[in-house]
Amino acid sequence: MTLDPAITVLVVDDDPSVRELLGDYLADNGYRVLSAINGPQARAILEEQAPHVVILDVGLPGEDGLSLARFIREQYDIGILMVSGAGETVDRIVGLEVGADDYVGKPFDLRELRARLKSVLRRYQRDHSPPPAAETAGSTGRRIPFGAAALDLDSHQLFGQDGREIAITSAEFDLLKIFAERPNRPLSRDQLMTLTRNRDWDPFDRSIDIRIARLRKKVEADPDNPKSIKTMRGVGYMFVPPRG
Repeated sequence: MTLDPAITVLVVDDDPSVRELLGDYLADNGYRVLSAINGPQARAILEEQAPHVVILDVGLPGEDGLSLARFIREQYDIGILMVSGAGETVDRIVGLEVGADDYVGKPFDLRELRARLKSVLRRYQRDHSPPPAAETAGSTGRRIPFGAAALDLDSHQLFGQDGREIAITSAEFDLLKIFAERPNRPLSRDQLMTLTRNRDWDPFDRSIDIRIARLRKKVEADPDNPKSIKTMRGVGYMFVPPRG
């Protein structure tokens, strides 16, 4: 048992074999596991005790997983890992649009799912308190200026110029970190998908474009005229650090 047993995972899947498989595997790895078979049951559990992360199947009966994910993102500051047997690009895109942190298709490798789960948890396992005003955007060290914001590589947080935290998902943090480590370097969608460890992408997958659009709303002074994360026609995107 290598993980903090206080970490709670809610598994929402109508397939009892999947619930049992994930319940046993995660419990063996130190997690506390709750389970639900549908949206209403999941909502009832959430009202009683919000977990740290939800592993959520897209194809739930009744209220589907995408609708439930949207509700969770609006009401709770917890991680969301979407799971689907469909394997369709549209599911991944919509899942990201409604606020999922990451996405894995069925059948999944348990070790990969656990790795993605740990990645999602990184964003939610830290102090939410804002930093002192003297440590806002523009500071040096592990704080990287990003347009009208600043990315803290150590705490996995994004801050506005007023020092207040700007909520980002673990997937958004990973993308910003990739840009921060490669300033003024054009990166293709292929490179970005590979570097974010999203190995099941295809050429028509637009999830990177969706994440970029969401990030621009958080870091750019004018998202319609981006100065920090620029589009490189025919190539992809490039992070341009602020001058001075």
